Amino acid sequence: MNLNMKKLLIVLVLLLSFNFIISPANKKSPKDLPEKYRKWLEEEVVYIITPKEREIFLQLETDKERDMFIEAFWKQRDPTPGTPRNEFKEEHYRRIAYANRVFGRGTPRPGWKTDRGRIYIILGEPLDIERFEGQSLIYPTEIWFYKGDQRYGLPAFFNIVFYKDKGIGEYKLYSPVTDTFRKLIIDKRIAGGDPETAYYELYQYDPELAQAAFSLIPGENPPLNTPSLSSEILLGNVLTLPHRKVKDEYAEKLLKYKDIVELDYTANYISCDYLISVIKDEEGNFYVNYSIEPSALSVDYYNKKYLAHFELNGKVTDLKGKIIFQYGKSFSLEIPEEKIDQLRASSYAIQDCFPLVPGSYKLSVILKNTVSKEFTSIEKDIYIPKNENIIQMSPLILGFKTEKKSYYLNVKKPFTIEDFQIFSYSKNIYTNKDNLIVFYQVYNLSPDIEKNGFFKYIIKNKKKIFLSISKPLTEFGNKQSFLVSFPLTDFSPGFYTIRVSLYDKDNNEILFEEKEFQVSAFSVIPRPWIISKIMPKNEKTRAEIKFILANQYYSLGNIEKAKRILEEINKRFPQLRYAQLLGEIYFLNKEYQKVKELLMPYKNSNPKSFAFLALLGKTCQALGEFEEAIKIYKEYLLHEGTNLNILNLIGDCYYKLGDNEQALIAWRKSLELNPNQPSIKQKIEQLKKK
Repeated sequence: MNLNMKKLLIVLVLLLSFNFIISPANKKSPKDLPEKYRKWLEEEVVYIITPKEREIFLQLETDKERDMFIEAFWKQRDPTPGTPRNEFKEEHYRRIAYANRVFGRGTPRPGWKTDRGRIYIILGEPLDIERFEGQSLIYPTEIWFYKGDQRYGLPAFFNIVFYKDKGIGEYKLYSPVTDTFRKLIIDKRIAGGDPETAYYELYQYDPELAQAAFSLIPGENPPLNTPSLSSEILLGNVLTLPHRKVKDEYAEKLLKYKDIVELDYTANYISCDYLISVIKDEEGNFYVNYSIEPSALSVDYYNKKYLAHFELNGKVTDLKGKIIFQYGKSFSLEIPEEKIDQLRASSYAIQDCFPLVPGSYKLSVILKNTVSKEFTSIEKDIYIPKNENIIQMSPLILGFKTEKKSYYLNVKKPFTIEDFQIFSYSKNIYTNKDNLIVFYQVYNLSPDIEKNGFFKYIIKNKKKIFLSISKPLTEFGNKQSFLVSFPLTDFSPGFYTIRVSLYDKDNNEILFEEKEFQVSAFSVIPRPWIISKIMPKNEKTRAEIKFILANQYYSLGNIEKAKRILEEINKRFPQLRYAQLLGEIYFLNKEYQKVKELLMPYKNSNPKSFAFLALLGKTCQALGEFEEAIKIYKEYLLHEGTNLNILNLIGDCYYKLGDNEQALIAWRKSLELNPNQPSIKQKIEQLKKK
């Protein structure tokens, strides 16, 4: 056997050790688990749990989390999730019981630990078993015959062979590569002799056994002096088959979101596809547009209609993890009875958009279906261009159609610009009947480029140019947003790449963007139903958008930018929310009189929230108006409930007024609620000494 063959065999043998995984240093050992969880991990699911699932299970801290994980583990494998029974789980435990009852006989180990038990638990009942026992030529041997699932890398039919090494002990899994047929033959002279003679003796005894001894795949006839690598690959695929039958990304999501989503959602993670694009609108604001396409939809049926309700929570953080923006929205879906089959044949997409100031961020979105208690999530790095003086090109957005309506000039929808909407599909799959829509933006074009520049569009298939077209910028009416369309009639099925490049008048490539897409052999591709909310484009909405941007600048520490925006919108559309954030900025700048003038009118306006009174009280306190501050603080406590910080501030105000008795009452009340306040204890002790 040559060196390369030996290396390959080593790799293949490692495939059989499917429990092998490099573990992070901070995870627990199974021996640290309570007994029932250790048994579950190392006995009940040892052959079907994926390495990722095992690793995450060992990172869980509490029994509650482990129970939650186990529920999710079985749910991911349930072939009929809409019914009370989990047929996979029932069958799995039946196989374990059978293995213990049958394959543990005559061995010191329980049946599930034996090789036959392991294969039975993974593959279930074979189509046929041929046994060779009490023979003079070969040791006890069994051939299990299976039908394979070709979707998971198994041949249409295959054998699994077990034998008793030297005729004693329990049955071992046989490998044509690492064991060879000689392990099956009793007569040492035949086993150690010429391969052809040994094979002939085995063939004369039983042709099917001889075939299986050389290859586990019926019909494969490797040379007698060459091991059947296909058999070794088959064994590796069999032992790792349970890993390929489940999408284990849910385990990572469960670990990540177990403290965020409600308990009844945690076991119900479903996968999704998604699309995220940044588009600069005609008013100069950048919007993050995204589409989430969950893999499943559960609905309620009421009054001849199918109903679903979704809750969406988004969060944007900077690269250090600081929250810059977070929001929540709800979406409802109502489907007439006659259209439910149409929806089942396709999918659905929740689409949304929000403004974001320049910078680099991480976007995290959780989408919950309140009907089924399922959730899905997306996480993506987001970049909003910063420098207004540098020419930049946005990533390409590919779509299968556009819709142009003057109506869009008056509303804001996801994936719209001016008066048209782009319809995209996250997988970027098209048919010959589609047009490939390509949309992109270029920021900060110079007058020379606008006049003399041109775009080149190159579409490649397997690195060969399939289409190449150039268009001067003067052909486009809009010098920021560009949209082109390519009929796909002549495109054969396959994978393609489109490259859009911007050139100057001297034929120098300045910028480019690329994106992959696929042309399907199918004539029809189900497109997702789109569920989204529409915002009217009016002055109040614009003020709300500016408030969101001001909040983001404030979170990023750009106080002056936030201040300018808030002063503008609060002047035109005075609202408590606008005034409160502006008041916080004035307070930071020690412009206390401005804070008081801004917030005092809302004190007697019967507002929905009285949280602003805390800021107003601090402002009066900073101005030395301690009696006024105490009144405002007490009003805050009346409406908003007990607050330790406010109680302490009331004590400070009484102390400044020289009313030590009332100061002590406030501080002692605070300590009753939280005794762990060393600074308050120190104030009380100092006051007692006086």
